[in-house]
Amino acid sequence: MTEFQPRVFSGVQPTGNLHLGNYLGAVSRWVPLQDQMPTIFCVVDSHAITASFPNPQELTDATREVTAAYMAAGIDPKKSIIFNQSQVREHTELAWIFNCVARMGWLNRMTQFKEKAGKNKENASVGLFAYPNLMAADILAYRATHVPVGDDQKQHLELTRDIAAKFNNDFAERITELGIGVPNPTPSPELPENLYFPLTEPMIAGPATRIMSLRDGTKKMSKSDPSDLSRINLKDDADAIAKKIRKAKTDPDALPSEVDGLKDRPEADNLVGIYAALAGSTKEAVLKDFGGQQFSAFKPALSDLAVEKLSPMTNEMRRLTADTSEIDAVLKDGAEQASAIAEPVLKDVRKIVGFLDVR
Repeated sequence: MTEFQPRVFSGVQPTGNLHLGNYLGAVSRWVPLQDQMPTIFCVVDSHAITASFPNPQELTDATREVTAAYMAAGIDPKKSIIFNQSQVREHTELAWIFNCVARMGWLNRMTQFKEKAGKNKENASVGLFAYPNLMAADILAYRATHVPVGDDQKQHLELTRDIAAKFNNDFAERITELGIGVPNPTPSPELPENLYFPLTEPMIAGPATRIMSLRDGTKKMSKSDPSDLSRINLKDDADAIAKKIRKAKTDPDALPSEVDGLKDRPEADNLVGIYAALAGSTKEAVLKDFGGQQFSAFKPALSDLAVEKLSPMTNEMRRLTADTSEIDAVLKDGAEQASAIAEPVLKDVRKIVGFLDVR
């Protein structure tokens, strides 16, 4: 191999209540990637147990629901590999090796752990602390070169790059000796001549990379927010969508005509960004049409657009989850395809680190 083969990897946790932020910030952006390079989209169920163990049946149902959302949004099992993480054991095996590569200081800097653990970090699970290493393993088990991420995940991808770089450096001689590296096009003191893992690149694009709460424009739209009015769930019907947008927090001023006018107006900025993302447009274009108008005129237009875009996907999700045999078949086939890629990678990694295999 003279260079890393382009490959996209990404995933969503199956924690129930998939919402507009998941769709606009992640899943909808994956669809066009299917025609650009090989794509792997995972339901990361092993990540779903890091904070606490959910109800087992709810985890099973949520795994199928996320898979249904992938498919309803346009992820085609004929073009992409779709599977749930726990079916491919190479993820957790590589994560343990990466636990031994990553440094405590690196993980201590992870802001999401600080946010999720809060003042109770001494009672947080080791899994919650170390899950960025599992995220790195998710990506590098396929030697993925690109990951579509939101702004809040950039730090974790930077950790993935740090882990890959340290592994490449720590085992530089061994990788060359085994002849399983990829020539580094730009050797430097930081990276050796041959690499086993790529330094994965983030893919961040579009007008709404981060969708915020409908009740507080300074907080990310979240499945865990106690207020259902804070988010638009992908299973919401037209009436629920209209109600939530009607009740969305705003300010008393009219919409500005220029994007600069959204500064220090987080709720206005969020709603304009949602409209732009749903319309496949830009904030500039939205404000050209709605600048100077009150929210009483903008919100109904946003509701109509949201219903138009989301209703077909909602209906397809309901069809798929009514009879889960199609979903289960997709996950089974996807796991077999994913394992076929990841198993040779882990075989190489075992050789690189010196694990004896006498089978």
